[in-house]
Amino acid sequence: MSTARERLQEALEILGVTAKKSLGQNFLVSDVVIGRIIDQVKEFAPEYMVEVGPGPGALTFFLKQMNVPLQLIELDHVIAEHWRGQGLPVIEEDALRLDWEQFYTAAAGKKLVFVSNLPYQISSSIVIERSLEDHGVEHMVLMFQKEVAQRIRAVASDDHYGLLSVIAQVFWKISMVTEAGARDFSPPPKVQSRVLAFTRIVPEVKNRKAFLTFVKNAFAQRRKLLKKNLAGLLSQKKLTDEQLIGWLAELGFKETARAEELSPVQFVKLYQKFGFE
Repeated sequence: MSTARERLQEALEILGVTAKKSLGQNFLVSDVVIGRIIDQVKEFAPEYMVEVGPGPGALTFFLKQMNVPLQLIELDHVIAEHWRGQGLPVIEEDALRLDWEQFYTAAAGKKLVFVSNLPYQISSSIVIERSLEDHGVEHMVLMFQKEVAQRIRAVASDDHYGLLSVIAQVFWKISMVTEAGARDFSPPPKVQSRVLAFTRIVPEVKNRKAFLTFVKNAFAQRRKLLKKNLAGLLSQKKLTDEQLIGWLAELGFKETARAEELSPVQFVKLYQKFGFE
């Protein structure tokens, strides 16, 4: 079989294109990294797949061989036309502005797996968007800038820990698939990458948007005490500082606690006290 780098060169010649910085295009050329991603996708046993940003097809080449319905989302018109020419459905829009319900309707109860070598500029937002949904995507296999991947899996009090860590970990079971260095891409990016696998879990949160608002407020100013950052929500819910201090004490914290000290599980417990549900 040809190598990923050979397939890329062939595809670029056919397409007559080069990587576009404006679209965050860095094409994956590592056979090892590609193999690990595809193995993880197969392990999830998808019945319907969505790939964002297929580009010249480092992953698409193997995904389409799985004989599972595959929906592509690609902003580059030339590349989108290339995949349409191969009989694959392509939506030529921004993945963050799309209504993903159309995919969930098309999947019709089948296990949906979302796969992507994500453009770095949308990676955090797309994880949060999928986390706000209580149905649809069952699994995700996604490539991130290494720093973003560290934030997603960070634990409380870690420098990388924050809003993204809490939201991702409350709604997904997350594991690492593989690292990807600059040499694994063409052109080589200036950052390291990491691939993570996500499996949807049933959280103890029903109102996901309210929970996101709660966590955003908690981390609004990292240096401030949690009770200061949550003052607005306390007022909105007609709650008192004393009540919050009592709830923090129940979780084992002093009133001087900051958001970064609370684990995702503790965030859920504190959130439930506020009566959003």
